Amino acid sequence: MLVVLTNRVRVARLASRAASASAADLPLPRPSMFQAARSIWHTPHLERESDGGMIREDEPHLKRIGREPVYVKSALEAVTGIESGQRVVIQGAVATPTLLIDAMTHHGKSAKLKGVQVCHLHTEGSAPYAEKECSDIFHTTCFFVGSNMRKPVAEGRAEYVPIYLSEIPNLFRRRRLPIDVALVQVSPPDKHGFCSLGTSVDIMRAGVQCAKHVVGHVNAKMPRTLGDGLVHISQFDRVFEEDVDLPEHAASPLSPVETAIGKLIAENLISDGATLQLGIGSIPNAVLSGLTNHRDLGIHSETFSDGILPLVKAGNITNAKKKENQGRIVTAFCSGTRALYDFIDDNPMVKFLDVAYVNSSHVISKQPKMTAINSCVEIDLTGQVASDSIGPMIYSGVGGQVDFLRGASLNPEGKPILALPSRTNKGIARIVPLLKPGAGVVTPRALVHYVVTEYGIAFLFGKTLQERAKALIEIAHPDDRESLEKAAHARFRC
Repeated sequence: MLVVLTNRVRVARLASRAASASAADLPLPRPSMFQAARSIWHTPHLERESDGGMIREDEPHLKRIGREPVYVKSALEAVTGIESGQRVVIQGAVATPTLLIDAMTHHGKSAKLKGVQVCHLHTEGSAPYAEKECSDIFHTTCFFVGSNMRKPVAEGRAEYVPIYLSEIPNLFRRRRLPIDVALVQVSPPDKHGFCSLGTSVDIMRAGVQCAKHVVGHVNAKMPRTLGDGLVHISQFDRVFEEDVDLPEHAASPLSPVETAIGKLIAENLISDGATLQLGIGSIPNAVLSGLTNHRDLGIHSETFSDGILPLVKAGNITNAKKKENQGRIVTAFCSGTRALYDFIDDNPMVKFLDVAYVNSSHVISKQPKMTAINSCVEIDLTGQVASDSIGPMIYSGVGGQVDFLRGASLNPEGKPILALPSRTNKGIARIVPLLKPGAGVVTPRALVHYVVTEYGIAFLFGKTLQERAKALIEIAHPDDRESLEKAAHARFRC
């Protein structure tokens, strides 16, 4: 009886809202794009803080009674429902559904589609939909620019959206970017019918939530991760099955510069019981290699890689001091080798959650001794940080840098850290008087606390512009210090 009454109250509320709303605000029916696929109505968005705001009632983990996906024999059959003018969101990182992408590109050409909008974070593979010959068929919006999209963005065949990673799901949930089709790669359904988004839950939980149609590549080599990435098989419109290896990214040998930076951070800025955000790359791996004597470390990070595995095995990472998700590693996506994918497979110690939650500065601030370690392209003498561009050339994305630096700064014992070599591999200074013309400021100078190079640690929080310049010059490459001092004197009279 309680359930019936609750549903009646919900229906009454929705009817009341609909009566007072304009026609443009009313929920719209899903078009019958896929033959023999589901035909349901959009439901209004509801508030839930843990998801960063607006979400739909039809959660991906809910079973749709009486609805089953259409199983097809090929990726091409799976995507033939995509039509001109629709928006397609694609899962990213090592979960990139490359077979579906190739099929979508072929379908776009053969069906002579026009104006298909594609959006995603960074993806693996060649991105054939962004080639010149497809410029009238597909147009791409990148929330993060990987190596396969730098040229298309530079040449205008694709566009870049500077946006905090934590806020991307709200583009879908608030229908700023309505999603017609979601393309994902998932683990096989378990005995209860639940697949998993595997290595990349990040923005794709919202993508699946808000898409009118969901197409899945079921891959037995995709690890079954736990948390927000569970999707019931009845949520899919079309599914095809094929087992393929996931991309693997092994750690590169550490350079002396990276080792020095990692040692400085590990020995001076990370304490026992700290919660870490590290990311992927040589400097995070260098930091992790220096933590073998630390105790009860935790991980709350948008992403991680194989570097944590030895510390988990040795008991350095326990997550025991966390007040929320105690004993659990919390992340939104990961990338590494098969050893990492096997570690996260069906592992209750690891929770893959919606990036709106993982990267919420409020949530981050509540982690014990939150220590956020991020990298950047260059930093000027006042502390302004360029991270997504080299001059005017878009190189990557805003990502979660500001989300985590802000969250760590709000923690009473938090440490927001920016780490970078003093020079590039080509000998170009990365601590500079002024950022390159056209470079975008990702992290404002007011948010910069610790800056680390191989030459030391500069603490900028609460410092004047003159004090900041002096502190940064002290950790710059020795051969760059004289010119930086002259620039500082000319600008600040210091």
